[in-house]
Amino acid sequence: QVQLAESGGGLVQAGDSLRLSCAASGRTFSRNAMAWFRQAPGKEREFVGGINWSGSSIYYQDSVKGRFTISRDNAKNTVYLQMNSLKPEDTAVYYCAARKTSIVARARYDYDYWGQGTQVTVSS
Repeated sequence: QVQLAESGGGLVQAGDSLRLSCAASGRTFSRNAMAWFRQAPGKEREFVGGINWSGSSIYYQDSVKGRFTISRDNAKNTVYLQMNSLKPEDTAVYYCAARKTSIVARARYDYDYWGQGTQVTVSS
């Protein structure tokens, strides 16, 4: 079992930056693929980006490419989402997720463990 806890959300203005963190505990973290998803009010939960166990393969949703960066520190059991040039449409609850395998997937149903989420609100 893996427990995940997100932090770092908040209220910012358009163009600002935020860094989200996801701390993992429980079973071995270093071999899990990790991802960030987000869910805006009235919308489906969507894939933002994911990173494999070594950090050698990273994937992003097209709308965040060039603005968001995912990284991980396996020694600290933590994955990060650096968000720059934030836009009002980035407003959502952001969730950290982990798979039992080391390969990134884009579908939410492929993830086995979830955090409680952290709210990100971007004002215009």
